[in-house]
Amino acid sequence: MTSGTRPHDALAIPALARAAGTVDLPGSKSISNRVLLLAALADGTTELLGLLDADDVARMREALATLGVVLRQGSAPRELRVEGARGRFPVGRAELFLGNAGTAVRPLTAALAILGGDYTIRGVPRMYERPIGDLVAPLRRIGCDVRYLGNAGFPPLAIGPSGARAGETIEIRGDVSSQFLSALLMALPLAGGARASASTVRVTTPLISRPYVAITTNLMRRFGIAVATPDDATFVVPAGDGYRSPGRLRVEGDASAASYFLAAGALGGGPVRVTGVGRDSIQGDVAFAEVLARLGADVRFGPGWIEARRGRSLRGGTIDCTEIPDAAMTLAVTALFAEEATTLTGIGSWRVKETDRIAAMAAELGKLGANVDAGPSHLRVVPPHGLRPATIDTYDDHRMAMCFSLAALAGIPVTIRDPGCVAKTFPEYFAVFASIAGFEPVYVHA
Repeated sequence: MTSGTRPHDALAIPALARAAGTVDLPGSKSISNRVLLLAALADGTTELLGLLDADDVARMREALATLGVVLRQGSAPRELRVEGARGRFPVGRAELFLGNAGTAVRPLTAALAILGGDYTIRGVPRMYERPIGDLVAPLRRIGCDVRYLGNAGFPPLAIGPSGARAGETIEIRGDVSSQFLSALLMALPLAGGARASASTVRVTTPLISRPYVAITTNLMRRFGIAVATPDDATFVVPAGDGYRSPGRLRVEGDASAASYFLAAGALGGGPVRVTGVGRDSIQGDVAFAEVLARLGADVRFGPGWIEARRGRSLRGGTIDCTEIPDAAMTLAVTALFAEEATTLTGIGSWRVKETDRIAAMAAELGKLGANVDAGPSHLRVVPPHGLRPATIDTYDDHRMAMCFSLAALAGIPVTIRDPGCVAKTFPEYFAVFASIAGFEPVYVHA
Protein backbone atom coordinates (compact mmCIF):
# COMPACT_ATOMS: atom_id res chain seq x y z
CA MET A 1 0.00 0.00 0.00
CA THR A 2 1.54 3.32 -1.01
CA SER A 3 0.93 6.65 0.64
CA GLY A 4 -1.19 7.64 -2.34
CA THR A 5 -3.50 4.62 -2.00
CA ARG A 6 -4.93 4.29 1.48
CA PRO A 7 -8.26 2.44 1.46
CA HIS A 8 -8.62 2.47 5.26
CA ASP A 9 -8.62 5.39 7.65
CA ALA A 10 -7.27 3.55 10.69
CA LEU A 11 -5.88 0.31 12.09
CA ALA A 12 -7.35 -1.09 15.30
CA ILE A 13 -4.75 -2.89 17.40
CA PRO A 14 -6.22 -4.91 20.28
CA ALA A 15 -4.79 -5.03 23.79
CA LEU A 16 -1.58 -7.06 23.52
CA ALA A 17 0.13 -9.18 26.15
CA ARG A 18 3.21 -10.59 24.44
CA ALA A 19 5.59 -10.21 21.50
CA ALA A 20 8.08 -12.84 20.36
CA GLY A 21 9.56 -14.02 17.09
CA THR A 22 12.10 -13.20 14.38
CA VAL A 23 11.96 -10.28 11.95
CA ASP A 24 13.97 -10.02 8.74
CA LEU A 25 14.44 -6.27 8.46
CA PRO A 26 13.82 -4.31 5.27
CA GLY A 27 16.82 -2.51 3.80
CA SER A 28 18.01 0.71 5.37
CA LYS A 29 16.47 3.83 3.80
CA SER A 30 19.58 5.89 4.55
CA ILE A 31 21.89 3.36 2.92
CA SER A 32 19.54 2.58 0.01
CA ASN A 33 19.20 6.16 -1.21
CA ARG A 34 22.89 6.91 -0.71
CA VAL A 35 24.08 3.87 -2.68
CA LEU A 36 21.55 4.50 -5.44
CA LEU A 37 22.99 7.97 -6.00
CA LEU A 38 26.62 6.86 -5.72
CA ALA A 39 26.03 3.92 -8.07
CA ALA A 40 24.33 6.24 -10.55
CA LEU A 41 27.34 8.57 -10.54
CA ALA A 42 30.01 5.86 -10.59
CA ASP A 43 32.06 4.38 -13.40
CA GLY A 44 30.80 0.84 -13.92
CA THR A 45 27.73 -1.22 -13.14
CA THR A 46 26.73 -1.84 -9.53
CA GLU A 47 24.54 -4.71 -8.36
CA LEU A 48 22.61 -3.63 -5.26
CA LEU A 49 21.23 -6.37 -3.02
CA GLY A 50 18.65 -5.93 -0.26
CA LEU A 51 17.52 -2.49 -1.45
CA LEU A 52 14.59 -1.04 0.45
CA ASP A 53 11.27 -1.28 -1.41
CA ALA A 54 9.35 1.75 -0.10
CA ASP A 55 8.13 5.19 -1.15
CA ASP A 56 11.28 7.20 -0.35
CA VAL A 57 13.49 4.87 -2.37
CA ALA A 58 10.93 4.78 -5.17
CA ARG A 59 11.20 8.58 -5.43
CA MET A 60 14.98 8.35 -5.77
CA ARG A 61 14.72 5.59 -8.38
CA GLU A 62 12.18 7.58 -10.39
CA ALA A 63 14.40 10.66 -10.27
CA LEU A 64 17.49 8.80 -11.41
CA ALA A 65 15.55 7.21 -14.28
CA THR A 66 14.29 10.66 -15.30
CA LEU A 67 17.91 11.85 -15.27
CA GLY A 68 18.81 9.11 -17.76
CA VAL A 69 20.39 6.53 -15.44
CA VAL A 70 19.73 2.94 -16.56
CA LEU A 71 18.24 0.83 -13.78
CA ARG A 72 17.56 -2.86 -14.36
CA GLN A 73 15.54 -4.98 -11.95
CA GLY A 74 17.41 -8.05 -10.71
CA SER A 75 16.07 -11.57 -10.38
CA ALA A 76 14.75 -10.84 -6.86
CA PRO A 77 12.47 -7.93 -5.81
CA ARG A 78 15.16 -6.24 -3.72
CA GLU A 79 17.93 -6.50 -6.33
CA LEU A 80 18.81 -3.75 -8.80
CA ARG A 81 21.55 -3.22 -11.38
CA VAL A 82 22.60 0.39 -11.80
CA GLU A 83 24.62 1.38 -14.87
CA GLY A 84 26.81 4.23 -13.69
CA ALA A 85 26.79 7.51 -15.62
CA ARG A 86 30.47 8.31 -14.91
CA GLY A 87 29.94 11.51 -12.98
CA ARG A 88 27.41 13.29 -15.16
CA PHE A 89 23.72 12.61 -15.63
CA PRO A 90 22.73 11.96 -19.27
CA VAL A 91 19.69 14.26 -19.05
CA GLY A 92 20.57 17.91 -18.43
CA ARG A 93 17.05 19.29 -18.19
CA ALA A 94 14.32 17.76 -16.03
CA GLU A 95 11.64 18.35 -13.43
CA LEU A 96 11.84 15.97 -10.48
CA PHE A 97 9.06 15.19 -8.01
CA LEU A 98 10.51 13.78 -4.78
CA GLY A 99 7.50 13.69 -2.47
CA ASN A 100 8.62 14.10 1.15
CA ALA A 101 11.83 12.10 0.75
CA GLY A 102 14.52 14.15 2.49
CA THR A 103 17.16 11.51 1.72
CA ALA A 104 16.44 12.13 -1.97
CA VAL A 105 15.85 15.91 -2.03
CA ARG A 106 19.01 16.95 -0.18
CA PRO A 107 21.65 14.83 -2.01
CA LEU A 108 20.07 15.32 -5.44
CA THR A 109 19.96 19.09 -4.89
CA ALA A 110 23.68 19.11 -4.12
CA ALA A 111 24.66 16.78 -6.96
CA LEU A 112 22.60 18.56 -9.61
CA ALA A 113 23.72 22.01 -8.43
CA ILE A 114 27.40 21.08 -8.49
CA LEU A 115 27.09 19.47 -11.94
CA GLY A 116 24.93 22.28 -13.31
CA GLY A 117 21.99 22.01 -15.68
CA ASP A 118 18.36 23.03 -15.95
CA TYR A 119 16.48 21.25 -13.18
CA THR A 120 13.45 21.80 -10.99
CA ILE A 121 12.96 19.95 -7.69
CA ARG A 122 9.44 19.68 -6.29
CA GLY A 123 7.68 17.70 -3.60
CA VAL A 124 4.61 17.49 -1.40
CA PRO A 125 3.49 20.51 0.69
CA ARG A 126 5.27 19.26 3.82
CA MET A 127 8.59 19.22 1.94
CA TYR A 128 8.09 22.93 1.30
CA GLU A 129 8.10 23.43 5.09
CA ARG A 130 11.38 21.57 5.62
CA PRO A 131 14.39 23.92 5.53
CA ILE A 132 17.12 23.56 2.94
CA GLY A 133 18.75 26.98 3.15
CA ASP A 134 21.75 25.68 5.09
CA LEU A 135 22.60 23.47 2.11
CA VAL A 136 21.79 26.02 -0.59
CA ALA A 137 23.96 28.75 0.97
CA PRO A 138 27.29 26.86 0.76
CA LEU A 139 26.40 25.59 -2.72
CA ARG A 140 25.92 29.18 -3.85
CA ARG A 141 29.24 30.19 -2.30
CA ILE A 142 31.10 27.73 -4.56
CA GLY A 143 29.39 29.00 -7.69
CA CYS A 144 26.18 26.97 -7.95
CA ASP A 145 23.00 28.52 -9.32
CA VAL A 146 20.19 27.48 -6.96
CA ARG A 147 16.99 29.54 -6.77
CA TYR A 148 13.95 29.32 -4.53
CA LEU A 149 10.64 29.01 -6.37
CA GLY A 150 8.58 29.66 -3.23
CA ASN A 151 9.63 30.76 0.22
CA ALA A 152 13.33 31.58 0.66
CA GLY A 153 15.15 28.77 2.43
CA PHE A 154 12.72 26.04 1.39
CA PRO A 155 11.90 23.91 -1.65
CA PRO A 156 10.76 23.94 -4.44
CA LEU A 157 14.04 24.77 -6.15
CA ALA A 158 15.36 25.65 -9.58
CA ILE A 159 18.93 24.74 -10.51
CA GLY A 160 20.88 26.49 -13.26
CA PRO A 161 23.86 25.61 -15.44
CA SER A 162 26.79 27.23 -13.64
CA GLY A 163 28.00 24.23 -11.63
CA ALA A 164 30.60 24.50 -8.86
CA ARG A 165 34.24 25.35 -8.35
CA ALA A 166 36.40 22.62 -6.85
CA GLY A 167 39.20 23.08 -4.34
CA GLU A 168 37.27 25.49 -2.13
CA THR A 169 36.98 25.63 1.65
CA ILE A 170 33.27 25.50 2.41
CA GLU A 171 31.52 26.26 5.68
CA ILE A 172 28.24 24.59 6.59
CA ARG A 173 26.08 24.39 9.71
CA GLY A 174 25.72 21.04 11.39
CA ASP A 175 23.01 21.66 13.96
CA VAL A 176 19.87 21.55 11.77
CA SER A 177 20.24 18.34 9.77
CA SER A 178 23.24 16.11 9.12
CA GLN A 179 21.72 15.41 5.68
CA PHE A 180 23.03 18.78 4.48
CA LEU A 181 26.62 17.79 5.21
CA SER A 182 26.12 14.31 3.77
CA ALA A 183 24.64 15.76 0.58
CA LEU A 184 27.55 18.17 0.15
CA LEU A 185 30.18 15.48 0.76
CA MET A 186 28.64 13.08 -1.77
CA ALA A 187 28.40 15.81 -4.42
CA LEU A 188 31.83 17.43 -4.07
CA PRO A 189 33.73 14.75 -6.05
CA LEU A 190 31.68 15.95 -9.05
CA ALA A 191 33.03 19.51 -8.87
CA GLY A 192 35.57 20.79 -11.36
CA GLY A 193 36.37 17.52 -13.11
CA ALA A 194 38.94 14.85 -12.46
CA ARG A 195 41.95 17.19 -12.22
CA ALA A 196 40.45 19.43 -9.57
CA SER A 197 41.98 20.12 -6.15
CA ALA A 198 40.65 18.66 -2.94
CA SER A 199 37.73 20.44 -1.30
CA THR A 200 37.51 21.12 2.43
CA VAL A 201 34.26 21.31 4.39
CA ARG A 202 34.23 22.92 7.83
CA VAL A 203 31.24 22.43 10.12
CA THR A 204 30.61 25.69 11.97
CA THR A 205 28.14 24.48 14.62
CA PRO A 206 27.90 21.25 16.62
CA LEU A 207 27.16 18.35 14.29
CA ILE A 208 24.02 16.39 15.12
CA SER A 209 23.40 12.82 13.97
CA ARG A 210 27.13 12.28 13.33
CA PRO A 211 26.65 8.52 12.75
CA TYR A 212 24.62 9.31 9.63
CA VAL A 213 27.59 11.25 8.25
CA ALA A 214 29.74 8.23 9.07
CA ILE A 215 27.40 6.13 6.90
CA THR A 216 27.98 8.61 4.08
CA THR A 217 31.78 8.57 4.28
CA ASN A 218 31.83 4.78 4.70
CA LEU A 219 29.81 4.33 1.50
CA MET A 220 31.83 6.94 -0.40
CA ARG A 221 34.92 4.91 0.50
CA ARG A 222 33.25 1.79 -0.92
CA PHE A 223 32.88 3.73 -4.18
CA GLY A 224 36.53 4.83 -4.22
CA ILE A 225 36.45 8.25 -2.51
CA ALA A 226 38.15 8.37 0.91
CA VAL A 227 37.13 11.46 2.90
CA ALA A 228 39.75 12.59 5.42
CA THR A 229 38.69 13.93 8.83
CA PRO A 230 41.66 15.70 10.43
CA ASP A 231 39.36 16.81 13.26
CA ASP A 232 35.71 16.48 14.25
CA ALA A 233 34.67 19.60 12.34
CA THR A 234 36.69 19.19 9.13
CA PHE A 235 36.11 16.93 6.12
CA VAL A 236 38.53 16.85 3.17
CA VAL A 237 37.15 15.41 -0.06
CA PRO A 238 40.01 14.40 -2.35
CA ALA A 239 40.31 15.11 -6.05
CA GLY A 240 40.50 12.07 -8.26
CA ASP A 241 38.86 10.19 -11.06
CA GLY A 242 35.40 10.18 -9.49
CA TYR A 243 33.35 7.32 -8.10
CA ARG A 244 34.09 3.73 -9.12
CA SER A 245 31.64 0.90 -8.76
CA PRO A 246 32.47 -1.74 -6.11
CA GLY A 247 30.67 -4.25 -8.33
CA ARG A 248 28.26 -5.64 -5.76
CA LEU A 249 26.97 -4.10 -2.55
CA ARG A 250 24.51 -5.47 -0.01
CA VAL A 251 22.29 -3.00 1.85
CA GLU A 252 22.06 -3.59 5.60
CA GLY A 253 18.73 -4.04 7.32
CA ASP A 254 17.23 -0.81 8.66
CA ALA A 255 18.53 -0.18 12.18
CA SER A 256 15.87 2.48 12.80
CA ALA A 257 13.15 -0.05 11.97
CA ALA A 258 14.88 -2.56 14.25
CA SER A 259 14.13 -0.28 17.21
CA TYR A 260 10.38 -1.02 17.10
CA PHE A 261 10.85 -4.77 17.26
CA LEU A 262 13.59 -4.69 19.87
CA ALA A 263 11.37 -2.48 22.00
CA ALA A 264 8.52 -4.94 21.42
CA GLY A 265 10.72 -7.70 22.81
CA ALA A 266 11.59 -5.64 25.88
CA LEU A 267 7.98 -4.60 26.50
CA GLY A 268 6.24 -7.80 25.45
CA GLY A 269 8.49 -10.41 27.02
CA GLY A 270 10.25 -11.60 23.89
CA PRO A 271 12.54 -12.80 22.72
CA VAL A 272 12.30 -10.80 19.53
CA ARG A 273 15.24 -11.16 17.15
CA VAL A 274 15.93 -8.86 14.21
CA THR A 275 18.16 -10.04 11.38
CA GLY A 276 20.06 -7.92 8.90
CA VAL A 277 21.94 -5.79 11.43
CA GLY A 278 24.35 -6.65 14.21
CA ARG A 279 26.95 -5.03 16.42
CA ASP A 280 29.21 -4.36 13.41
CA SER A 281 26.55 -2.36 11.52
CA ILE A 282 27.62 0.94 9.94
CA GLN A 283 24.35 2.52 11.13
CA GLY A 284 24.43 4.61 14.27
CA ASP A 285 20.91 3.59 15.26
CA VAL A 286 22.16 0.18 16.38
CA ALA A 287 23.14 2.12 19.52
CA PHE A 288 19.42 2.04 20.36
CA ALA A 289 19.91 -1.57 21.44
CA GLU A 290 22.65 -0.54 23.86
CA VAL A 291 20.43 2.21 25.30
CA LEU A 292 17.62 -0.32 25.72
CA ALA A 293 20.02 -2.58 27.61
CA ARG A 294 21.08 0.26 29.91
CA LEU A 295 17.42 0.91 30.68
CA GLY A 296 17.06 -2.67 31.88
CA ALA A 297 16.14 -4.82 28.89
CA ASP A 298 17.94 -8.11 28.19
CA VAL A 299 19.68 -7.44 24.85
CA ARG A 300 21.99 -9.84 23.01
CA PHE A 301 24.05 -9.44 19.84
CA GLY A 302 25.27 -11.87 17.21
CA PRO A 303 26.67 -11.79 13.66
CA GLY A 304 23.93 -10.07 11.69
CA TRP A 305 21.30 -10.14 14.45
CA ILE A 306 20.18 -8.47 17.67
CA GLU A 307 17.72 -9.90 20.17
CA ALA A 308 15.77 -8.32 23.03
CA ARG A 309 13.59 -9.61 25.83
CA ARG A 310 12.10 -8.24 29.01
CA GLY A 311 14.44 -7.57 31.92
CA ARG A 312 13.56 -7.13 35.57
CA SER A 313 12.28 -3.58 35.07
CA LEU A 314 12.57 -0.64 32.71
CA ARG A 315 14.30 2.46 34.02
CA GLY A 316 13.99 6.04 32.81
CA GLY A 317 16.37 8.95 33.37
CA THR A 318 18.00 11.36 30.93
CA ILE A 319 19.05 10.00 27.54
CA ASP A 320 21.18 11.99 25.08
CA CYS A 321 19.68 11.13 21.68
CA THR A 322 21.90 13.37 19.55
CA GLU A 323 23.30 10.40 17.64
CA ILE A 324 20.10 8.32 17.40
CA PRO A 325 17.36 10.86 16.54
CA ASP A 326 15.14 8.48 14.58
CA ALA A 327 15.33 5.58 17.03
CA ALA A 328 14.79 8.06 19.85
CA MET A 329 11.13 8.23 18.86
CA THR A 330 10.81 4.62 19.99
CA LEU A 331 12.32 5.59 23.35
CA ALA A 332 9.58 8.18 23.78
CA VAL A 333 7.02 5.36 23.71
CA THR A 334 9.02 2.92 25.84
CA ALA A 335 9.11 5.76 28.40
CA LEU A 336 5.41 5.03 29.01
CA PHE A 337 6.46 1.69 30.52
CA ALA A 338 9.33 2.98 32.68
CA GLU A 339 9.40 3.15 36.48
CA GLU A 340 10.36 6.84 36.44
CA ALA A 341 10.33 9.88 34.20
CA THR A 342 12.38 9.80 31.01
CA THR A 343 13.95 12.90 29.43
CA LEU A 344 15.14 12.73 25.83
CA THR A 345 17.67 15.42 24.89
CA GLY A 346 19.41 16.33 21.64
CA ILE A 347 16.27 15.91 19.53
CA GLY A 348 16.00 19.40 18.05
CA SER A 349 16.17 17.89 14.54
CA TRP A 350 12.72 16.37 15.18
CA ARG A 351 11.25 19.81 14.47
CA VAL A 352 12.24 19.66 10.76
CA LYS A 353 11.39 16.04 9.97
CA GLU A 354 8.26 14.68 8.27
CA THR A 355 6.29 16.62 10.87
CA ASP A 356 7.23 18.60 13.97
CA ARG A 357 7.87 15.39 15.86
CA ILE A 358 8.37 17.00 19.27
CA ALA A 359 4.93 18.63 19.15
CA ALA A 360 3.30 15.57 17.59
CA MET A 361 4.85 13.16 20.08
CA ALA A 362 3.82 15.33 23.04
CA ALA A 363 0.22 15.48 21.83
CA GLU A 364 -0.15 11.74 21.25
CA LEU A 365 1.65 10.66 24.44
CA GLY A 366 -0.76 12.91 26.31
CA LYS A 367 -3.71 11.02 24.82
CA LEU A 368 -2.36 7.84 26.42
CA GLY A 369 -2.25 9.53 29.83
CA ALA A 370 1.38 10.62 30.08
CA ASN A 371 2.44 13.97 31.54
CA VAL A 372 4.72 15.48 28.90
CA ASP A 373 6.99 18.52 28.89
CA ALA A 374 8.24 19.53 25.43
CA GLY A 375 11.00 22.03 24.69
CA PRO A 376 12.98 23.15 21.63
CA SER A 377 15.25 20.08 21.78
CA HIS A 378 13.96 17.88 24.60
CA LEU A 379 10.96 15.82 25.63
CA ARG A 380 10.22 14.74 29.21
CA VAL A 381 7.75 11.89 29.68
CA VAL A 382 6.25 11.06 33.07
CA PRO A 383 4.52 7.68 32.76
CA PRO A 384 0.96 7.40 34.07
CA HIS A 385 -0.10 4.79 36.62
CA GLY A 386 -2.07 3.15 33.86
CA LEU A 387 -2.27 3.86 30.15
CA ARG A 388 -5.64 4.56 28.62
CA PRO A 389 -6.87 3.50 25.16
CA ALA A 390 -6.39 6.14 22.49
CA THR A 391 -6.75 6.91 18.81
CA ILE A 392 -3.37 8.11 17.58
CA ASP A 393 -2.95 10.73 14.88
CA THR A 394 0.14 10.08 12.78
CA TYR A 395 0.62 13.42 10.92
CA ASP A 396 1.57 11.61 7.69
CA ASP A 397 4.71 10.50 9.53
CA HIS A 398 5.70 6.85 9.22
CA ARG A 399 7.64 6.78 12.48
CA MET A 400 4.72 8.13 14.50
CA ALA A 401 2.58 5.26 13.21
CA MET A 402 5.16 2.57 13.90
CA CYS A 403 6.35 3.60 17.35
CA PHE A 404 2.86 4.18 18.77
CA SER A 405 1.79 0.66 17.82
CA LEU A 406 3.97 -0.46 20.77
CA ALA A 407 1.61 1.18 23.26
CA ALA A 408 -0.82 -1.72 22.81
CA LEU A 409 1.71 -3.93 24.65
CA ALA A 410 0.54 -2.18 27.83
CA GLY A 411 -2.65 -4.25 27.51
CA ILE A 412 -4.78 -1.48 26.01
CA PRO A 413 -6.36 -1.17 22.55
CA VAL A 414 -4.77 1.46 20.31
CA THR A 415 -6.11 2.79 17.02
CA ILE A 416 -3.58 4.14 14.51
CA ARG A 417 -4.97 6.69 12.06
CA ASP A 418 -3.63 6.70 8.48
CA PRO A 419 -1.62 3.46 8.85
CA GLY A 420 -0.67 3.64 5.16
CA CYS A 421 1.87 6.36 5.92
CA VAL A 422 4.34 3.58 6.84
CA ALA A 423 4.75 2.99 3.08
CA LYS A 424 7.38 5.75 3.21
CA THR A 425 9.94 3.28 4.60
CA PHE A 426 8.25 0.01 5.68
CA PRO A 427 5.05 -0.87 3.79
CA GLU A 428 4.65 -4.23 5.54
CA TYR A 429 5.26 -2.94 9.06
CA PHE A 430 1.86 -3.69 10.57
CA ALA A 431 1.73 -7.19 9.10
CA VAL A 432 5.17 -7.93 10.54
CA PHE A 433 4.30 -6.43 13.93
CA ALA A 434 1.08 -8.47 14.01
CA SER A 435 3.06 -11.64 13.30
CA ILE A 436 5.20 -11.26 16.44
CA ALA A 437 2.43 -9.86 18.66
CA GLY A 438 -0.18 -12.47 17.74
CA PHE A 439 -3.09 -10.43 16.45
CA GLU A 440 -5.02 -9.98 13.22
CA PRO A 441 -4.90 -6.41 11.87
CA VAL A 442 -8.37 -4.89 11.62
CA TYR A 443 -8.74 -1.85 9.40
CA VAL A 444 -11.57 0.52 10.22
CA HIS A 445 -12.88 3.95 9.35
CA ALA A 446 -12.17 6.49 12.07
